Amino acid sequence: MSGERLELVRRAQAGEQGAAQRLVEENTGLIWSVARRFFGRGVEPDDLFQLGCVGFLKAIEGFDLNYGTQFSTYAVPKISGEIRRFLRDDGTVKVSRSVKEQAAKIRQARIVLEQRIGREPKMSELAAETGFSPEEIAFAETATGPADSIQRESGEDGFTLELILGDYGAEERLVEHVALRAAIEKLPEREKQVIALRYYHGMTQQASARVLHVSQVQISRLERRAVELLRNMLE
Repeated sequence: MSGERLELVRRAQAGEQGAAQRLVEENTGLIWSVARRFFGRGVEPDDLFQLGCVGFLKAIEGFDLNYGTQFSTYAVPKISGEIRRFLRDDGTVKVSRSVKEQAAKIRQARIVLEQRIGREPKMSELAAETGFSPEEIAFAETATGPADSIQRESGEDGFTLELILGDYGAEERLVEHVALRAAIEKLPEREKQVIALRYYHGMTQQASARVLHVSQVQISRLERRAVELLRNMLE
């Protein structure tokens, strides 16, 4: 890994939007090369690329600068895993049992390490604990991670999409969840993209801004508008 790219990753991890944007721009060819593997599965190429960008940004956030692995080698399974996760939930791609077993072992190792060292483990520590390579960990965690996050708090007020739904029993709750998905589909495209990135992919406003090439302020406004539209549609 070149010193310049290493420095860009370090700056991006520190929250510098320009560094992350430059990394995305310099790696569009890499992201497209992974996205092309999934062409012809009922998803528009641009949407696959956007999902790939989400995976790429997650690779930036999760990359262990001290491990010695090439960043691109680590990023590819993150990009692929993000796309596969979307297609998995869309019914197009199935995750193998072996990958699910790897993910379960990694989750357990995370818990053990967090208790042992009192903090979130680094990629190098996870690799040493599980015997898996950073690439295997990146792919397993991304491909099997949850796509829905309606219970995840987001925004200044700890807002969750679930708060829109009210307090119902199990059956009513399921119906309301379906209604929420239908309402999201009716949102304007930009607002729908923001909701997808923020609540279904767990991206911060800053990371969402990098993917959509807008400012964090614009993301905040789009998110606020989307939430208001959803509330109105579900009243």
